[in-house]
Amino acid sequence: MLSRTAENLYWTGRYMERAENLSRLLDVSFRAALLPAADANPAADWQSALDILGITDAYKAKHGGINQDSVIVFLTLDTSHPYSIKSCIDQSRENARTLRATLSVELWESLNTTWLEMKNISRQSLLERGPRSVFDWVKERSHLFRGVAYSTLLHNDAFHFLRLGTHLERADNTSRLLQAKDRSLGALPPEGGTAYYQWGAVLRSVSAFRAYTQIYRDVIEPVRVAELLILKAEMPRSLRFCFDQITNALDALSQGRDLECRRLAGEMQAKLRYSRIEHLESQGVGDFLSVILNRLNGLGVQIGRDFLMTV
Repeated sequence: MLSRTAENLYWTGRYMERAENLSRLLDVSFRAALLPAADANPAADWQSALDILGITDAYKAKHGGINQDSVIVFLTLDTSHPYSIKSCIDQSRENARTLRATLSVELWESLNTTWLEMKNISRQSLLERGPRSVFDWVKERSHLFRGVAYSTLLHNDAFHFLRLGTHLERADNTSRLLQAKDRSLGALPPEGGTAYYQWGAVLRSVSAFRAYTQIYRDVIEPVRVAELLILKAEMPRSLRFCFDQITNALDALSQGRDLECRRLAGEMQAKLRYSRIEHLESQGVGDFLSVILNRLNGLGVQIGRDFLMTV
């Protein structure tokens, strides 16, 4: 496979996953802003969303003060920066447009339909329709994209590059979301209260609320949320699950070659496989997540060197 084709597939998967992750981040911020505690500082949750993405300065340069509607529009429709849902869908479709001979007809039509419908969403229609309905629609389109890819593509190198980009992006998002909440770990009072709903919103943002109740059958505790989203191999958005998928994809793509990107991914997979939440607590969950984010950045660069030849 040509390195350019591999790169386009890789970024098609990353951008579609990023669009979904942005929808989930905005959804959890929207839910948190409705809680009574948010009345004391209504901008706090939206500030947190911008901080997670590292684009607070870009937002303030354009809009000044932080308010809900401006942040929602900025992160949904504004194409002047790469961290809006619309920018991600545009980039995913542009990468896929060069792959018409590689993608199945159904997969191209799914992505192109999403792009066309996204073009018709304006600031007015977004706010009138209700932001959460748009976020849910983006999540559904992302699910459809992955389902069609799994069901219609040959499970060859093209499929593995698509999956590689998807799970690398997902691991990055889960790490950032948990890191932003790390200061609250251990702060949940036994009786629940507002913190219970805040952590419940985090779980819902990664479709893990039902999974949490099935595994722990107890009140929501921040340390258990961290365990679920970092170490549980059965949880599709956990770091452990993502690195299992990343190493599987790299195994298939490496074809027995001793590549540095495979070593880096395997090292982190082993650390997640054999770690225990008690050890991470003593080490500091925030510090561990910082290491993960640095390793993810390094892994992305190394994948570019080993396969994409763009670094």
